[in-house]
Amino acid sequence: MTSIWIIIAYLGLLLAFALGSKRFFRGTSNDYFVASRSIGPFMLLMSVFGTTMTAFALVGSTGKAFEIGVGTYGLMASSSGLIHAACFFVIGIRLWAIGKRHGYVTQIQFFRKRFQSSGLGYLLFPILVMLVVPYLLIGVIGASKTMMGLTGPKGPNPGMFPELFGATNGAIPPWLTGAVICLVVLCYIFAGGSRAAAWANTFQTLVFMAMGVLAFTLISNRLGGLGEAIANADPGHLVRTPAGEAGVSKVTFLTYMFIPLSVGMFPHLFQHWLTARSAKTFRLTVIAHPLCIAIVWVPCVLIGVWATGVPALEGATPGAVLAKMVGVLVQDPVIVGLVTAGVLAAIMSSLDSQFLCLGTIFTNDIVLHRARREYSDKAILLMARGFVVAIVALTYILSLVLFEQNVFDLAVWSFSGFAALTPLVLAALYWRRATKVGAYLSVIATAITWFVLFKRSGFGGELTVFGGVMPVAVCWVAGALGMVIGSLATRPPDAAVVARFFPQR
Repeated sequence: MTSIWIIIAYLGLLLAFALGSKRFFRGTSNDYFVASRSIGPFMLLMSVFGTTMTAFALVGSTGKAFEIGVGTYGLMASSSGLIHAACFFVIGIRLWAIGKRHGYVTQIQFFRKRFQSSGLGYLLFPILVMLVVPYLLIGVIGASKTMMGLTGPKGPNPGMFPELFGATNGAIPPWLTGAVICLVVLCYIFAGGSRAAAWANTFQTLVFMAMGVLAFTLISNRLGGLGEAIANADPGHLVRTPAGEAGVSKVTFLTYMFIPLSVGMFPHLFQHWLTARSAKTFRLTVIAHPLCIAIVWVPCVLIGVWATGVPALEGATPGAVLAKMVGVLVQDPVIVGLVTAGVLAAIMSSLDSQFLCLGTIFTNDIVLHRARREYSDKAILLMARGFVVAIVALTYILSLVLFEQNVFDLAVWSFSGFAALTPLVLAALYWRRATKVGAYLSVIATAITWFVLFKRSGFGGELTVFGGVMPVAVCWVAGALGMVIGSLATRPPDAAVVARFFPQR
């Protein structure tokens, strides 16, 4: 039970830490949504990095490396380090400047004004929600699988709940883990909004980075060092494409590089960018983000590869590999508890921002957009919090229904949708000739292409087309063509609109 008590203590500490930010909450909707645009460089880095490193990075990458090998790092981490930083520089800073100048707090507000179309917001809203929900699911499902790996029959704390709560083989049931995680996040989101999320993300990012390094070091030592751990791993998992197997083809590997573009359209990242105090605040994020990715992904991928040489992990569920490796090899209940708390920290540091952003866009882009009267800050906050509760409830229910879904694959589909929408934001920021019709065609073409391929995959499974091309590349090209064709076929935007969003030559 020591490990469980450590996890409980961590959750309590997180609540106390994040709720402490309520003392600094100014009680205004601007403070709730974008922390009054007062976040500094270090906290912005931790918030942005923490919100992109969810169960996908820890639980998902370890499980995927256990399945296909070291090529997992190349698929996402190596390209993400460079592409994420480029998106922060090319997209983030410019959106921050425009958002601050015109008082925007959501993506949809920007796109509506840029393309002079109220309807575009109503089109984008359900698409963004549809893509964020799978991102939320991977967090809740990842947390549940981690706790099952910890308390299952082969875990370090087996058979904890043999009679209670509908437990399976004595493991903590998914419904209980999901409920606790959602409630903890909900508590501090209610308390302080984006400021509480920024504080909590900073704390949790430091925790999961430290615990990841600790787990890597201890597991490596138990396996006899790096050389011994690699020597005992399945040889087929030590190369990108094992001989005689399909593996990860060059085409698949290259088209995977479209997926990191997703950060350019994440609505929760847009909201984090708007909390920045100044353009200079982005410097640390652009420079240090690739290093932070390496610190998290390298240990996780290697642990997944090493697990292929551990007999006790044979036949293990990918989602439970990280927890079982810690439990089987480390065994010290204190360390097991700390590392598991680190995994939960990574998960919750994404959930809070995503829950908050959905409440923000619903309130500002649906309710207030056509409101016929002025609402008080109290009423606005009530609406935002109410929608957050609804999304949390939906996510929790879906996490139970879709519990068997592979965390890594589900995340790839979510990221693919956001990445395929980046022609919209790039054209809005850098192409003066981009028009409303082009924006509509881009979004519609992307949505239709994504849904057709998502359905073809079995609603969330692995899929490649045209001899190994990732679906994200097809969706991105469809969106880009829609933007170009629609814009060139219609009149250019008014000069006043161009002057509002582009620097004068």
